[in-house]
Amino acid sequence: MDLKSKIRVIEDFPKKGISFKDITTLLKDGAAFREIVDTIAEDLREKNIDIVVGPEARGFMIAAAVAYALGAAFVPVRKPGKLPAETRTYEYDLEYGVDQLEVHVDAIYEGAKVAVVDDLLATGGTVSAVIKLIESLGGTVSQCEFLIELEELKGREKLQGYDIESFVKYPC
Repeated sequence: MDLKSKIRVIEDFPKKGISFKDITTLLKDGAAFREIVDTIAEDLREKNIDIVVGPEARGFMIAAAVAYALGAAFVPVRKPGKLPAETRTYEYDLEYGVDQLEVHVDAIYEGAKVAVVDDLLATGGTVSAVIKLIESLGGTVSQCEFLIELEELKGREKLQGYDIESFVKYPC
């Protein structure tokens, strides 16, 4: 299936100059959604993944379905103040400022084999922060899987040493 044809591109959203990749059109196509979930799950099956981590917010949709397909746990990584129990926070740099992500301190256990599943790999900043959170709690990142990769932003370079897979590639 041509998954790229299922993704709507919206120019100048959320601001001028951005070419937004809208995955809601893929998600509303049952066959396409099943295809990406099954493809990612198959890619992870032999890695004996314990936990699938999905970053807020679009990563939740794909990661939770992949965790279900694998029979693995699902753990959300959220923006600050969204998780109710004790959290670990990681602050990271953005192009114009800083941001933070949080995970429950009891969500990842020592020695857990973890897959990070998200909708988009751009600069690699968000996924690098997610990896730092996982590793700070004793988990091992076995694989990072992305529906979309914006190749010109070179996010893969920030993730050297990790196994990365993406399924739909855009120049930007």
